[in-house]
Amino acid sequence: MNQIKTTGSSGSTRWWQLFFGVVAMMAISSPQYVWALFTSELTKGLGATLPQVQVTFAILIVAQTFLSPFQGYLIDKFGPRMLLSCGAILTALSWILASGVTGIWGLYLTYGLLGGVGTGIIYVGVIGLMVQWFPDRRGFAVGMVAAGYGFGAIMTTFAISMSIKSSGVASTLVMFGVIIGVVGLAAAQGMRRPRADEVAEHIKKVKLENTTRESSYSYKPTEMLKKPVFWLLFVMMTMMSTSGLMVISQMGAFAKDFGVADAMVFGMAALPLALTIDRICNGLTRPFFGWVSDRIGRENTMLIAFGLEGVAMTLWLMTTDNPVLFVILSGVVFFGWGEIFSLFPSILTDTFGTKHATTNYGFLYMAQGVGSVLGGPLAALMHDATGSWTPVFATVICMDFATALLAYFVLKPMRKTFLAKSEALTVSGGLAPAFK
Repeated sequence: MNQIKTTGSSGSTRWWQLFFGVVAMMAISSPQYVWALFTSELTKGLGATLPQVQVTFAILIVAQTFLSPFQGYLIDKFGPRMLLSCGAILTALSWILASGVTGIWGLYLTYGLLGGVGTGIIYVGVIGLMVQWFPDRRGFAVGMVAAGYGFGAIMTTFAISMSIKSSGVASTLVMFGVIIGVVGLAAAQGMRRPRADEVAEHIKKVKLENTTRESSYSYKPTEMLKKPVFWLLFVMMTMMSTSGLMVISQMGAFAKDFGVADAMVFGMAALPLALTIDRICNGLTRPFFGWVSDRIGRENTMLIAFGLEGVAMTLWLMTTDNPVLFVILSGVVFFGWGEIFSLFPSILTDTFGTKHATTNYGFLYMAQGVGSVLGGPLAALMHDATGSWTPVFATVICMDFATALLAYFVLKPMRKTFLAKSEALTVSGGLAPAFK
């Protein structure tokens, strides 16, 4: 199959790339966001316990995050069209093959491992392309495709739920697996890496506006991993991932303990209403704060957004018995959290250059996997050991405020010094220019 060619200026071409990226992300969002619709029927059909079935979801997330550096390397080496096509096919196969499994290990290998590998390739690949195509609007572009991943499942949730009731899990997995594969494969054919001349004018614009500092040199992953600024970003993303993933994984449990899960708010039960609002806020925040960061700088935006989540989490803990505030503040929490998926890949590429952006982000994205462990099982263990959610909330609130302060008072001056040194070495010939 020949790669789709876009015509016109680099400006119009990159907006088509953004469109294809959003479509690809929407196509592969369902394995993560509609998983809860399958658990009950899979538990019955496989004769397994719920904890055994839930291991599948953990495998999906771990495979998606911890394999991302290798996946990013393959995309950088062989190009996005081939690898994103493979990602779409693997994601489709994960559902199609899962429809015929007869044991729990079959589910782990298909929906879990195969699905994690397939969705991970597309997620990391699309993010890596957007940071290259949009150096002047990097936060907004990454936020848009990240929002596509968050919003995509909204289009399939009710359809999949009705299909399970009418046709069963097996038929639903096959039908929607095919749909996911076809849409993802079609989007992949329109995507390519930008040429140096297609982004040069936009990089010049970034330097003239001076809102975000762009590296004059593209660091290889082996070079990046030796830099303290990368590890500061890794720690910061780990802390923020822990905070948000604690809420995602534990929200049903602490809503029940707070006594608000079944309370009626605006004519709906508080918990499902909060979850619906959270999904919307979690999607909207990504392009919004990405857009803000393109104008006032990444670190300044981090201070505002991460601080917002810390304040919302504090108020949430102080008003646990109020169902209305539980719903409202849950949305504010996610509005202050979801932007990590636009801010961190953007600032990473600002700092270490565009040429190896996909592989480099693969290493940073591993922080999401670490956060899933800290915010999931370890947070649950802390609750069980103390018998209260207060220590859990206090810990993640401290992480929110610490990350906000680190962004402004430590990361900002550190990056300024780092980029100045890179610029000086590039001018003197000690480093080769970026994107060559």
